[in-house]
Amino acid sequence: MVVENEITSFLGWLIPTGANWYEGALLQFFVTGLVFALAAILLGFLVLLVRYGPAKAGDLTYRTFTDGLSDLVRISPRRVGALAWLAVKESWRRQAVIALVIYAVILSFASWFLKTNQDPAKVQIDFVMAWTTFLMLLQALLLSAFSLPGDFKTKTIYTIVTKPVRACDIVLGRILGFTLLGTILLTIMGCCSYLYVNRSLNHTHTIDAARVEEVAGPDGGVAALVGETTFDHDHEHAVETDAEGRGEALSSYGHRHPIRGDGDRLVVGDAVDFMRARVPKRAASLGFLDRQGVEADKGVSVGSEWEYRSFIAGGTNAAAIWTFDNITPATLATDGDVRYLPVELIVRVFRTHKGDIEEAIRGSIQLRNPDNKDIKSSLVVFPAKDMSVNSFRFTEELFDEADQKPISLLEDLVSEDGRVEVIVQCIDGGQYFGFARADCYVRLPERSPGWNFVKGHLGIWVQMVIVITIGVLASTFLNGPIAALFTVSFILLGFFREFFVSVATGTSYGGGPIESFVRLITQMNLTSRFSDEGSLPIRVMKTVDDGIEVAMQAVASVLPDFYSLSSATYVAQGYDIPGAVVGRQLLIALAYIVGFTIAGYFLLRTREVAK
Repeated sequence: MVVENEITSFLGWLIPTGANWYEGALLQFFVTGLVFALAAILLGFLVLLVRYGPAKAGDLTYRTFTDGLSDLVRISPRRVGALAWLAVKESWRRQAVIALVIYAVILSFASWFLKTNQDPAKVQIDFVMAWTTFLMLLQALLLSAFSLPGDFKTKTIYTIVTKPVRACDIVLGRILGFTLLGTILLTIMGCCSYLYVNRSLNHTHTIDAARVEEVAGPDGGVAALVGETTFDHDHEHAVETDAEGRGEALSSYGHRHPIRGDGDRLVVGDAVDFMRARVPKRAASLGFLDRQGVEADKGVSVGSEWEYRSFIAGGTNAAAIWTFDNITPATLATDGDVRYLPVELIVRVFRTHKGDIEEAIRGSIQLRNPDNKDIKSSLVVFPAKDMSVNSFRFTEELFDEADQKPISLLEDLVSEDGRVEVIVQCIDGGQYFGFARADCYVRLPERSPGWNFVKGHLGIWVQMVIVITIGVLASTFLNGPIAALFTVSFILLGFFREFFVSVATGTSYGGGPIESFVRLITQMNLTSRFSDEGSLPIRVMKTVDDGIEVAMQAVASVLPDFYSLSSATYVAQGYDIPGAVVGRQLLIALAYIVGFTIAGYFLLRTREVAK
């Protein structure tokens, strides 16, 4: 779940303060750029030194550097705009619109293969955003990697460089032109995706009058109606309405339906809440109680490799206790005249025995005052849905069953400094609930799902821009197929950047690339030591690995992390994409445009056509 990720503020990521000030993105950008610039100057000087001698090598290096700075400062927006529009028209002639045709065909037949019997919104959104990402990155790759090499091959580049156009104008113009075309295509795909998802998820039910029961009130009259909808689209809903038939079909599969009375029958409206943009307020801390009810820092381990969650035993005094701060009247949500604290919980269920597999494991949740632990709300028993969002409403007026008296949420359960505790226990013995701090949160007012969908596609746009900049950079010094292969390598490594960095820094099991290859062909496991650890071949192998890892670290410093740039999971799981994430993505895209435009300019100057 995306709520597991701790999101730092935009400024905290860009220019952090404190002990980790050197990890700021802005400082890392300038340091990386400076190191690569010095390495490029040194490499260029060494090549010229071999060809022309020290005097001319120094002069050429100095003039290339100064002329380059002069050209970069004098970039003409008018020339860049003209070249960008030229790139758009050339791409259109290459039938770039074919991506839209492919996408339309995919959407036309998607409903034949997508299952909707579990979490239809997540399935549909994941599907459309995954295919949009794939097609846009493929389109960006084909347009950017083959454009300049094609112009070199047909010699149409001469019609450009013979005019007063600088190499930096050509590189930046191509990047912006392909980005403009890609933006248009992505906008069309995004609109089609939004319409497709809403059309696919929209449905209704009917209510059989025979399945509706009347609930009598204290005066003997009808106080409410309860029942069930028909079983349509692989699910049904429990129904609760007032005596006039106003109510709703309760949440099932992440959505609900409004219900209204129409004479003697109940009419079910369209599905709502399929697409959401929750804003979670994270807990300040998470504590545990062990089986005896004694406070503990962690729960028990059930043998899971990932120790992110701790587990509590069912049928005991074990509990997970979240503490929330800054709970004020403004934190409460409103539904008509009712004000309530919306709490949502994600439970990881671990069964030690099957039990009744068709019945959910039962849990309980209640609120408690952290300063006066005797003041608690009544227990709310719920069926735990594994790795799904369980929603609860704690109204402003509650009841304390222990003292048999009504209590106020804000006056009795919330401490003077605005803190409140949420206590969760597992009721069924022999079963376990697993929790982390992010698994329980107070849901703040939701944002617009449509705007959240747009922000999700903005992440795809950023990935597309980065692929375009890499492709244009590669095309300045490589031919088309090799430039495409270079760009594909960057994309693949970008999606597995975390593993690539672990190998480069030596933190992964199995050693470096050469050592891993040796272990593979000799069928050694990843942690065994070599029997002849101090022998010459082993020392040579490790020395070569050290050199390769240094080169890999250099590549990793400019390698985009495509996995973290994707926001599709936020949209699919129904969480609002934080503004810090959007700002970070846009700034990363700008950094690649600036850095790779400068690099592409100097690489293009090395070609004879650009002189």
